[in-house]
Amino acid sequence: MEGFWELLAVETAARYSVVILCTIVFLAVFELVTTYKNWSEIKSGNLAVAMATGGKIFGIATIFRYSIEHNDSLLISIGWGLYGFLLLLIAYFIFEFLTPTIKVDEEIGNGNIAVGFISMVISISLAFVIGANII
Repeated sequence: MEGFWELLAVETAARYSVVILCTIVFLAVFELVTTYKNWSEIKSGNLAVAMATGGKIFGIATIFRYSIEHNDSLLISIGWGLYGFLLLLIAYFIFEFLTPTIKVDEEIGNGNIAVGFISMVISISLAFVIGANII
């Protein structure tokens, strides 16, 4: 049984499952900090929310990609993923703070595609920067 856990397929399935679970939890946190409801807005066709949410999903996945690549331990990968998520969350608040003439959250909720696109690009870009620093 000991050799079973060392199989690459089992390890891949474990990491995959953990990343999916973490992504769901992290998206729930984002849902709590935004004024709009991501999934109902996406269901109603709000492209700005879809882009912003897609950027967050891509960002989370990118951070975990680097974390898995650079760490053998699943627990350490989760730790780096959590740390990277916190940095993405902070970036969200910084973006809102640095654009005082635009209420980012409100604009995305109202369907402003330009703001949704910038939010997506920020999430993706910072995920690569965060990921590059994971050891």
